[in-house]
Order: sequence, then structure tokens, then C-alpha cells
Amino acid sequence: MIGRIAGRVEYKGEDHVLIDVRGVGYVVYCADRVLAGLPGPGEAVALFTDLLVREDLLQLFGFPSLVEKEWFRLLMTVQGVGAKASLAILGTLGPDGVSRAIALGDWNAIKAARGIGPKTAQRVVNELKDKAPAVMAMGAAVEPRPADVSDTATEVLEPVAAAPAPRANASAQAEALSALGNLGYGPGEAAGAVAEAAGAAPEADTATLIRAALRLLAPKG
Repeated sequence: MIGRIAGRVEYKGEDHVLIDVRGVGYVVYCADRVLAGLPGPGEAVALFTDLLVREDLLQLFGFPSLVEKEWFRLLMTVQGVGAKASLAILGTLGPDGVSRAIALGDWNAIKAARGIGPKTAQRVVNELKDKAPAVMAMGAAVEPRPADVSDTATEVLEPVAAAPAPRANASAQAEALSALGNLGYGPGEAAGAVAEAAGAAPEADTATLIRAALRLLAPKG
């Protein structure tokens, strides 16, 4: 599987970009938000990719981060959500917005995406709510990789794991704080919830701490 592409932009279409990699052009489909952020023709670009294989179709989808790629893959596991709908959700909310909406059960935010009805939005939240903390933890743990395109070759990566390997509790707490900050919680309330969760489970990994902290921060009553 092609897991990452680095090359030069040939042109940008309405829903895709053509990337030249050493003389071979790859059509990569992207969310509107991602396309808008890509450089112009002739400029260097690097994207993580996911290859969708069907009986009569091969499509390559591009993402600026591994977290966004993982959300794309997870969204497509929900009944009634295909590649187009997944890109629409990510294009509207971005990976942090998707994490926030699903972790907090805000299906109205999901419904704001083009072509997503209320039933589908509720299904997305219900089916993925237990997976949101793991993806948030992955985002907190992975340092952004610079778009190094000096070697304009395709690179094959291992499939993205749904959650990072357990780490020392101090690192897990820092990553949980970062993830809660991305959800909009203030430093004080996030730190209190993470500290309480870590005190109750000293060996908890990042995803476990996030789940526990979200339960502590959930409105009571």
C-alpha cells in the first residue's frame, strides 16, 4: 500500500490534486480544507495517503497528518459512511473537530458536514465514541513530521495503529492534557481531571487517562 507521497504539484482540481513523483503522476483525492492548504503548481508537497481498492476502482486519498488519515479510515467503518462522506466530515470539522464532536457526543457537529443526515451523524458518534480517546492520544503522542520532499519518491508505511503503545505515566498525563486542550478544556480543569484520573490508575496509558478525564469533566445531572 502507498502510505505517503512526496513530489511536486502539477495541478489542483475541485476534489483532487495531481502530484508528480519522478515522472509518474498520482491523482490524490483530498478534503476541501486540505486542498485549500496545498501549495500551487510546481511547488513541493507531501501527503500521507490511503488507497481505496474496489472491484472497478482504485482511489488514493491524501491527508496532512496520520491522525487525519486514521479518522478517515475509522469513519468509513460506520455503516452508510463512505469515502466521500468521510472527506466531507473531515473537511468541515478537521481532525481535532471530529475528535471533539465524537468524544463529547455532539452529533449536531457531525451533521453540519455536507450530505450527512441526523441518523448517520448519530451512528458515527455512537459507533466511534469509544475509539475517539485512542485517536486523540495518537495525535498528542506523534510529533508533526515536516514535509520533507527532497526525496520525491513514494514511501510505503505500515498501517496506522489505532492507539499508541503504553508509555510512562508522566508522558501519558502530558499527552492527555494536550488532547483535552485540543477539545477546548481550560488548563486548570483539564489538569485537575487528568491528575484525578492518574491518581486512580497510576499505570494508565494515554487513551485510558483521556476516557477517565472526559468522564470526570462530563456535566453532572
